[in-house]
Amino acid sequence: MSHSTAPMDAIRGPVRRVIHDLQPSKIREVAHAGMGDPDVIPLWFGEPDQPTPAFINEAATRAMAEGHTFYTPNRGVPALIQAIARYMTGLYDRPIDEDRIIVTSAGMNGIMMVSEAIVDPGDNVVVLGPIWPNVFRTVEIMGGETRLVILDLEDGRWSLDLDRLFDACDDRTRALYINTPNNPTGWMMSAEEQRAVLEFARKRGIWVVADEVYARMVYDRPHAPSFIEIADPEDLVIVVNSFSKSWLMTGWRLGWLTGPASVMDVFEKLNEYNVAAPASMVQYGGIAAITEGEPLVAATVERYGRARDVVIQRLGAMRRVHLPRPEAAFYAFFSVEGMTDSLAFAKKALAETKVGMAPGIAFGPAGEGFLRICYAKSPESLSKAFDRLEPLLD
Repeated sequence: MSHSTAPMDAIRGPVRRVIHDLQPSKIREVAHAGMGDPDVIPLWFGEPDQPTPAFINEAATRAMAEGHTFYTPNRGVPALIQAIARYMTGLYDRPIDEDRIIVTSAGMNGIMMVSEAIVDPGDNVVVLGPIWPNVFRTVEIMGGETRLVILDLEDGRWSLDLDRLFDACDDRTRALYINTPNNPTGWMMSAEEQRAVLEFARKRGIWVVADEVYARMVYDRPHAPSFIEIADPEDLVIVVNSFSKSWLMTGWRLGWLTGPASVMDVFEKLNEYNVAAPASMVQYGGIAAITEGEPLVAATVERYGRARDVVIQRLGAMRRVHLPRPEAAFYAFFSVEGMTDSLAFAKKALAETKVGMAPGIAFGPAGEGFLRICYAKSPESLSKAFDRLEPLLD
């Protein structure tokens, strides 16, 4: 039997070319070189060093014991949806109806479903960055294009040029994707900037996709400004949230979307064809987190505030480091004099110091020359990491 010798671009490959060509995570590329080594201090992922608290674990365990091990509605367990609606209504001091909410298998699943819902081949999504890279991939998977608008960095502060953001939009723009508070920079959008973006989006008839998973990781107020506070219920605004950061539940894979009630049936169908629904017992853990977890959130933010002080004191004092002060979230995104290849540098740092960092290039071209560390760690662990890094960065 003969086999075709035609070149790969002349025949249809075994998978879609856009999927074949997806870039792997450069953060994972570094992490996979050090995961499992007990001597490594892992600062690469956006993940706390504390396990999920007992009251959340016990709620999930109790749910399993009570038989909550079956399929749930596509929108999620009704009690969780009710709890989320009450939480958001109280947090933002405006009514959020249950029919505007759908539970997702993590914020990442929610972001993927948003791209599935709104992006056709040839469409574009304007993305404000530097940014966590997965959003780019979700748009590419759907055959769309991302247009990156880069935050300005002046005098040690990140800022947004609204005119440049708006100028990046054209008649094929389907959405503005805005992560605030921002991963990796710690920048936080002001309420005035959000109003300007919403007004622009209304005039153009485009979506605002607001990734607000770090909404509670703020050090000078109870929560970051949110599009929830200013958008009308039927505005083209989708807000992405997650249980991972505020309630120490990264491995649980649980989140939610808030949007216009008129499109939630679309996301209900997409949940069916992606995951059906998040795991039942996980959702019961989420109920406990969101109804009993305010003391946990307060203690977590206070702990991260102390960690941020250690970062600013130790990392900011190193001679080759330029560290803009993070306003929110729990990342330090810093440049290093003379560094031209952040991926190679992160790998070198891991090999020589056993400290794991995320390379700036993972967050788009604007991130080259930077490194990111997650400081959702104990001050003691951070101090040990900086002791190791100091010969390399000072």
